[in-house]
Amino acid sequence: MLRFAQTCEAIAATSKKLQKTAIVGEYVRALPASDAAIAAIFLSGRPFAAYKETTLQVGGALIWRTVSELSGKPEEALTMSYRRHGDAGSVAAEVLPAAHEATLSLASVQKIFDDIAAARGPAAKGQLLRELLGAATPLEAKYIVKIISGDLRIGLKESLVEEAIAQAWAMPLEKVKRANMLLGDLGETLQLASRGELDGARMRLFHPIDFMLASPVDSTEEALSYFENAAVEDKYDGIRAQAHISQGVARLFSRTRDEITESFPELPPALASLHDGTILDGEIIAWSVAPAPRRQSSSGDGAASEAHGRALPFSTLQQRLGRKRVSDKLMRDVPVAYLVFDVICSEGDLRLDHSLHDRRQILDRLLAKPLTASISQSRLQSRLGFEEEGAPSGLVLRAPVSTAQSADDVERLFAAARARGNEGLMIKDLESLYTPGRRGKSWLKLKRELATLDVVVTAVEYGHGKRIGVLSDYTFAVWDGDRLVNIGKAYSGLTDAEIAEMTEWFLAHVERDEGMRLQVEPKIVLEVAFNNMMRSSRHESGYALRFPRIVRLRPDKLPRDADTLERAKEIYERQNLGADG
Repeated sequence: MLRFAQTCEAIAATSKKLQKTAIVGEYVRALPASDAAIAAIFLSGRPFAAYKETTLQVGGALIWRTVSELSGKPEEALTMSYRRHGDAGSVAAEVLPAAHEATLSLASVQKIFDDIAAARGPAAKGQLLRELLGAATPLEAKYIVKIISGDLRIGLKESLVEEAIAQAWAMPLEKVKRANMLLGDLGETLQLASRGELDGARMRLFHPIDFMLASPVDSTEEALSYFENAAVEDKYDGIRAQAHISQGVARLFSRTRDEITESFPELPPALASLHDGTILDGEIIAWSVAPAPRRQSSSGDGAASEAHGRALPFSTLQQRLGRKRVSDKLMRDVPVAYLVFDVICSEGDLRLDHSLHDRRQILDRLLAKPLTASISQSRLQSRLGFEEEGAPSGLVLRAPVSTAQSADDVERLFAAARARGNEGLMIKDLESLYTPGRRGKSWLKLKRELATLDVVVTAVEYGHGKRIGVLSDYTFAVWDGDRLVNIGKAYSGLTDAEIAEMTEWFLAHVERDEGMRLQVEPKIVLEVAFNNMMRSSRHESGYALRFPRIVRLRPDKLPRDADTLERAKEIYERQNLGADG
């Protein structure tokens, strides 16, 4: 473990990606394969492989208390150390005594992580954590705490670990990335690479992969400039979700890869009848059931969805989010549907390398008719206490698809989508492959509302007037390469309840206390709207937003999913072209 910590120090000491990758490659290549597999996972900032549902359930308060007890130092000393470093791992390295030799191995640390995850209650977890940190040297403790916290903060991304594995065993990087995507396990990926068996990686069900992403466009003409013969769908205002089905069990995962099955317990029974080894991509939306059925079609102007109801605003769906227990009444008050628009895997066969045209045909066969099932048919019945009579039902639909060859076609479809209360359109290249995590020009989204950006909150300030005592003014940023650059500040758009909830979160995730202003961990994603964009030296991005306001919190997005400075520049340039014209 000491060598691992020393390697992390060396990685942190250089800002050059090639050097970081070389250090990691040399390190893992020199280890036995079993130790190298553990090291790869730890270097990704995780205690366990990504696909595993195991969590340590060790919070910052328990870490702080344990470090304080082992150090024997007063609270003031630890607070001053934290203000210097802004990181609990660095505090541990500074305040813990160095009174023994290094005895921990990677395997022994992994074993204790397993024990902590299995332990019940803070007392049992705290005892194991004390034993672990008590046996560690200060430098080892630094990185043990960082792994527990989920962020090494050494400028090392998982993608760089993948590159290091590829270089260490002279394997094609794309094969390493694909294996890791399918397996969700850097350690297993490393072991396959070391044996030259990357082609043997198979999709691991109930391990969500990244979703294919869409790029925004501002006009129908722009959309059709990228490809011909577009597939066009309504853009729904809901929660993007992957559905994994195997052996009569269906589970749902959000864009952040979190399982959300419990929030929508009426949907899995409907999905569970599909073939084993099926993975679908779609949108969970609040749904109003139509009084009269119509004929369903997989193409046209949206008749398929209207035959069974219509989407409701996202604000309605919010009542269902984040709940571990959903009442019968809530399911009746806020019914949902899962509108499926793509297939990632069917009957165990991965479909990523098939064209959208072919995937549509597969999906049409899978969902030849709507899938419905009463919640009473589910294994959740006894847990939720539903009775069979009148139990809520889940609805799974094939999202309607149209085709367009001209801007007039797209305009007509856009108007129809807005008339149905949906956000706009998704415009997709029928020849496109499914590329997880990539935002290219194969999938486009046309909203044509006030401009919006997905941004990451970097700093917060205490409010004034009725908002004294709560953090309501948010400074936010977009990505410029690998770093976040501030582009604006907003204080309107959230409810009082949301502000109170976010205040609690921000106070628990402060990186630097500046009095009335707090620098916070960049983990919260917002969607912000604005009237236009100006050049400005006030923000590091070089731009400022005019009249920004928060549209909504985006808990379904990871920080890495936020928009880029390049996107901001595109909005600025198009805005000026429009003004000039």
